[in-house]
Amino acid sequence: MSDVHSMDQGVRPWKPAVAKGLRLRCPNCGDGALLHSYLKVNDCCSECGEELFHQRADDGPAYLTILIVGHVLGIAMHILYTQFEPEPLVFALSLSVIAVISSLLLLPRMKGLMVAYQWANRMHGF
Repeated sequence: MSDVHSMDQGVRPWKPAVAKGLRLRCPNCGDGALLHSYLKVNDCCSECGEELFHQRADDGPAYLTILIVGHVLGIAMHILYTQFEPEPLVFALSLSVIAVISSLLLLPRMKGLMVAYQWANRMHGF
């Protein structure tokens, strides 16, 4: 086995990569931006040159976002309704606004998480 091949197959710990991905940074160096618009993955890292164009997350980030936001809002709905009994319209509108804002904030981070996890495991997308 050549040195180039063994270097290419070096260990990539997934925990630091995922932490960098959650911060929307390159999973390799942690300095370059992972996304160049809301959800578009950069072709390569501007700092270290790591190729990222082949990483695809498809619907995974949306599923994770819905899972997290849905569970948090489900618990919040139960607590708010049993403790404060708000008017139905106020209750629905306020939780809808919270759901939209939290989803929009969480979605790019979930994409960063999935891209970083794929990168760490050399998956090159699904």
